[in-house]
Amino acid sequence: MTAPSTLPGGLDVTTFLRDYWHKKPLLIRGAYPNFEPPLMPDELAGLACEEGIESRIVEKVGANGKPWQASHGPFDEDTFARLGDRDWTVLVQAVDHYVPEVAELLKDFRFIPTWRLDDIMISYAPTGGSVGPHMDNYDVFLIQATGKRRWQLGKFIDEDEPVIQGIDLRILEHFEVDQNQDWVLEPGDMLYIPPRIAHNGVSESDDCMTYSVGFRAPSADEMVTSYADYRGEQLSEMQRYADADLTLGNPGEVDDDALERARQLILSSLDDREQLKQWFGRYMTQTKYPDQLIEPDEYLDATTLREALAEGAEIERALGSRFAWHDEQDAYATLFVDGDGLRAPKALAHLLGSSAPIPAELANDDVSAGLLAKLINRGSLILSDD
Repeated sequence: MTAPSTLPGGLDVTTFLRDYWHKKPLLIRGAYPNFEPPLMPDELAGLACEEGIESRIVEKVGANGKPWQASHGPFDEDTFARLGDRDWTVLVQAVDHYVPEVAELLKDFRFIPTWRLDDIMISYAPTGGSVGPHMDNYDVFLIQATGKRRWQLGKFIDEDEPVIQGIDLRILEHFEVDQNQDWVLEPGDMLYIPPRIAHNGVSESDDCMTYSVGFRAPSADEMVTSYADYRGEQLSEMQRYADADLTLGNPGEVDDDALERARQLILSSLDDREQLKQWFGRYMTQTKYPDQLIEPDEYLDATTLREALAEGAEIERALGSRFAWHDEQDAYATLFVDGDGLRAPKALAHLLGSSAPIPAELANDDVSAGLLAKLINRGSLILSDD
């Protein structure tokens, strides 16, 4: 399955990437005409009450005189009963991991590499509900599902901006609205906001639901730390600092020659393109919630998989599972799956890295059948007889 050529609403993807992606906001009225939300407010509240699902409630006027208050789920019916009829928001993370119909929305954004997609967060708020003016370090598409929300955008923030202290939220102390970027979104409208643009969304109805499609943007700190740990596990104890060219000097001085030796040792240890590829593919496909990958009741091998497929079973990707690939020089590719890297035939790797259906014919090949069975046994794929 190829990437979509247009955004919801019809804008050419090439134009969007050239003129808007990472550059400036974009409002698309009627991106989803006659949008029918796959999840309703009471169902969202039900998810927020379940163990293991990441959720928050943000109240505009918190306890103890604080202007905002955040609490973390799981919640119960008593929590929602006390909230009142305005000025609060419930947010549930990664709803696409639990509701297939929500996950279907991701296909509209697969013109961005799939390993950059993070999740779909859904929020519900009565009138006045908000999470306060803030900025994100990642791109986000905001789809208005039900009700109305007013979005006000501010300036691009290129350095640390003061935030309100003493609360579990990064709400900006100062937020100045750009009068040209003040919109009320109605069902089916969509707003794209690039990273680090200050913004504030406030519900203007009692049934406001917003779907937020977010993207992964790891920090340099996170990436350097992760890659160094990955390489460190592979380096030999024999690779050590050495100074065979040492000359007489001041015993207490850390001189430039010593710094250069250390620099060269570190650079030579890290600057390995093959290992960078292996690390990056694993790093960017790490599943957000590993415990969600469920292994089957019975172990499968290639033969039992073929038998099940012959009886009508189907192979599906597990919700929340992540696939990507990198072609090698031969007929194979490295298939990155949920933080692992596996050698796979190119055709299989390319198909699993897309959103196309997985045909039973793939299991006719022994290598592919064995790999598919392995991915089912680990929970990245599901064998369904429904």
